[in-house]
Amino acid sequence: MTGLPRRTLRLRTRVTLFFSLTALIAGIALALTTYAVARSFLVGQRASVARTQAFANAKVINDQLSADPTTIGDIVGRLRTEGGGFAKLVVGDKEFLTDASFPATAFPIELSRTVEARHSGDQYFSFDQRPFLAVGVYLASTGAHYFEAFPLTDTERTLRAIATAMVIGAIGTTLVAAALGWWASRRLLRPVSRLATAAGELASGGLDTRMSPESDPDLGRLATSFNDMADAVQTRIQREARFASDVSHELRSPITALTAAVEVLRSRRDDLPERSRQALDLVVAQVQRFDQMVLDLLELSRIDAGATDVHRESVAPAQLATRIAHRYGFDGVPVTVDHRLPPTVQVDKLRFERILANLLDNAKHHGGGPTEVRLDLAGETAMVISVSDDGPGVAPSERQRIFERFARGGAARHRSGTGLGLALVAEHTAAHGGRVWVDEAPGGGASFHARLEHVR
Repeated sequence: MTGLPRRTLRLRTRVTLFFSLTALIAGIALALTTYAVARSFLVGQRASVARTQAFANAKVINDQLSADPTTIGDIVGRLRTEGGGFAKLVVGDKEFLTDASFPATAFPIELSRTVEARHSGDQYFSFDQRPFLAVGVYLASTGAHYFEAFPLTDTERTLRAIATAMVIGAIGTTLVAAALGWWASRRLLRPVSRLATAAGELASGGLDTRMSPESDPDLGRLATSFNDMADAVQTRIQREARFASDVSHELRSPITALTAAVEVLRSRRDDLPERSRQALDLVVAQVQRFDQMVLDLLELSRIDAGATDVHRESVAPAQLATRIAHRYGFDGVPVTVDHRLPPTVQVDKLRFERILANLLDNAKHHGGGPTEVRLDLAGETAMVISVSDDGPGVAPSERQRIFERFARGGAARHRSGTGLGLALVAEHTAAHGGRVWVDEAPGGGASFHARLEHVR
């Protein structure tokens, strides 16, 4: 059991993603670095100002305690703390607060223990969901403890604004990089797209397809290599086509002579012994088959050389299909016409005849005989010619290859035929801008289809 083919992203998409991811990673790294530096600077500056102010207020209180301890309550009340901040003074077992809305327990316990241990320090904390920086000062000369809290709301707001700007910048940079990657990949892959288009045209039969010169040396080498390859392919195909055409033309004369000689012998068939009659019948069948093969090869050679054009004319498809069936000896095959099909269509009458006649002949020799001919409308402007048979059908593995030249299905390998009939059907259908395919007929057997485009 084979695994499913792994789906990969288009090259242009991968280039764009590479640009985007690179810009995103660089933007995130730059944003994180910038934010860390800005935070360190702003918080450090804020902490430095807070310590300076706290130590200044602590010195004022320490001087007043040394001069007149009885007025300390008035001094604490007149302290100028920063807006939104508050302070606490602990003298012995007494606590003085600058703002009654903030309890004495608002200050962190760890900072209180540090000051009680006769050290000064600072600590970040939150109270009522607001950030603060607390500074604790130990007043050695008086043994008092001074605490002051400074709000960090403005600092946090500034940091949030910086973070938002960094995120927006990273997203913007990513989008710009994606647009740049898309533009760059489109510009870089444009020659590759032209190469793919030229290769597709070459593969579809445009042997004169060539790439225009490129100014870039690397791309110029690619264009030159492609053009050299196209020249080699065109030369080889034209040489093989000329060879097939020349051989076919050269064979016409001896085949004509053989046919005339065989007809003479055939006219005296009754005078020959039984074994000679069987040999003569075999020779007649093989000469006829050889003659038809040469005619088919000549027709394919003209098609390959572009010597045959499509001459569309208005025809009645039902009547034309019936006449062709009668002309080739298939009077009893029913012709079913889609009621949506218009009374007249625009097709090349000769090509239409070759398509239908070859499909009927294929069904006769390899499908047990044709059982039905259908003409259906497909879409708005297309017509499908279908011929069903009562044979063994075509294996799914052979349904594409059977329209190739000299290809034979498994059921036809030991039967007569040139191996070119279905190839001619494919060529004449392609001249109408259509395609051919085969599937299983509803009642068994095979159903061959030829879709002709732009018939109305």
